Amino acid sequence: MNPPPTPRRAAVVRYATPDIEILQPGDHVVCAVSGKLISLDLLTYWSVEFQEAYATAAFMTQRWVETHGRTELDSGSR
Repeated sequence: MNPPPTPRRAAVVRYATPDIEILQPGDHVVCAVSGKLISLDLLTYWSVEFQEAYATAAFMTQRWVETHGRTELDSGSR
């Protein structure tokens, strides 16, 4: 017989550079774009500006383009 699953609890986090500060303990945060749960030990991408977590670099880029516009992204690569 398997033990009952451990309840999951979202952490409350302050996203800073280069680290995060745990304000309320938990085992995950939620991706602001996809809604996927991100385990705190796997959290790699976040926005200090928007105080959001992202499951992947692609989701982080997607949010940046949505909020800053494609033209800023294109002008930054010149």
